[in-house]
Amino acid sequence: MPALVVTLGTLYVFRGLDHGWASATGVLQINADQMSPDFLAFGSGSVLGIPNLTLIMLVVLAVAGYALHNWRSGRELYAIGSNPDAARLAGIPAGKRVFSAFVISGALVGLAGVLHASYFGTINASVGTGEELSVVAAVVVGGVAIFGGSGTVLGAVLGALLLTTITSALPILGVPAFWQRAVDGAALLLAISLDRAVMVRLSERLRRERSERRA
Repeated sequence: MPALVVTLGTLYVFRGLDHGWASATGVLQINADQMSPDFLAFGSGSVLGIPNLTLIMLVVLAVAGYALHNWRSGRELYAIGSNPDAARLAGIPAGKRVFSAFVISGALVGLAGVLHASYFGTINASVGTGEELSVVAAVVVGGVAIFGGSGTVLGAVLGALLLTTITSALPILGVPAFWQRAVDGAALLLAISLDRAVMVRLSERLRRERSERRA
């Protein structure tokens, strides 16, 4: 089954379980007065004028970018995304690599949730609802192939900055919230369409070059 479909499906299952559990306990929201002052201070603190959250983001991006570009396991993820069957035949432990990628991704999402609570001083059972579309749109707009095999951390960051800039400008222009979400969807569809068109053209060119060499 496609990993994206399974991921979104389990997201909705666990989100429902989480909301049901929070409703049963009667605690749907945690506010600043229930959090440690040191925890809240960390979210708004800085080092040499650079916010703590920015420093953490830069460290995570640097480590992720270096690992994908220089580590063998990182390069193998690209091979798995390009052609899983060929990667397995080449001796790459595809299942282990993909499982590790999901574990790391989940850990980073957990870190983001903790930093979100530290910065805003409040968190509830429905926080982050709808953000999955924005995340997928950001990375695809940043040049990450929806089915894997290509993309960079820097590209994903630039895609996120671009969409954030656009969605931040729309309320200033008086655009309703519904159309703000529609922009994310349109950007996602456009990026996927362009990616597909490029892949089809590349495949046709490679097929033509093989035919010419055989001739």
